[in-house]
Amino acid sequence: MSHAPPPPPGRPMLVATYNVHRGRPPAGLFRPEGIARVIAEIRPDLIALQEAQHYLRRDAPMLDEDHLAQEAGLRPLRLHDRPREQGWRSNLILIRRDAAVLRPPMGLRIGGMEPRGAIMAELDLGWGPFRVIATHLSLGAARRKRQAQALLAAMEAGHGARLPTVLLGDFNEWRLGASALGVLQPVFGTPPQVPTFPSFRPFLSLDRIMAHPAGMIGPAEAHDTPLARRASDHLPLKAKVSFPAVA
Repeated sequence: MSHAPPPPPGRPMLVATYNVHRGRPPAGLFRPEGIARVIAEIRPDLIALQEAQHYLRRDAPMLDEDHLAQEAGLRPLRLHDRPREQGWRSNLILIRRDAAVLRPPMGLRIGGMEPRGAIMAELDLGWGPFRVIATHLSLGAARRKRQAQALLAAMEAGHGARLPTVLLGDFNEWRLGASALGVLQPVFGTPPQVPTFPSFRPFLSLDRIMAHPAGMIGPAEAHDTPLARRASDHLPLKAKVSFPAVA
């Protein structure tokens, strides 16, 4: 089993989540190059994107992969059964080019009238093995609750609680303890409340970064720059992840 080279001593892993609004600014035409520039500003080790595919043209990549590799050092985590698609149901995970994929990514069907879903994979970016789940939940509260239950079931079907897990995405939920967040709280704890929507004057905390076991996630913050305010209707959310010591 291959592993990524170790990170610089003492540096935590930087992860982010970003609803990229189909590559469109809050008001304007398709401009995916702005999304790529925001990602390059952040320079994460891993970033989950939502609304990163066209509904009807899923085999048409939205982002320039050569540009992402050169400017941000990232590559898409493709599903093996969908090699022509950058993501799955508009979810896309970008990882460092030297990251090791320990268990191939799989697309999770979590229900909902919209083409929602999640991607789950097991990776090593130099800090040791962990699971990542990237998702975009529905607008209805009852449906979000069922989707959160589906995510926990998928997690338990793998290595369960034995593997550190980072869960991130657009949860469409701003109320702590309600709906999906209430379902996830016993496993992932209470996530940080950071306003990310709308990007030009954020006041709703729709995007989340959570982890199991609790305590892995440092303070989360919105990536609030002039470019990020123009590129999408959400601001990216980013946080540093410190892995538990192995006994």
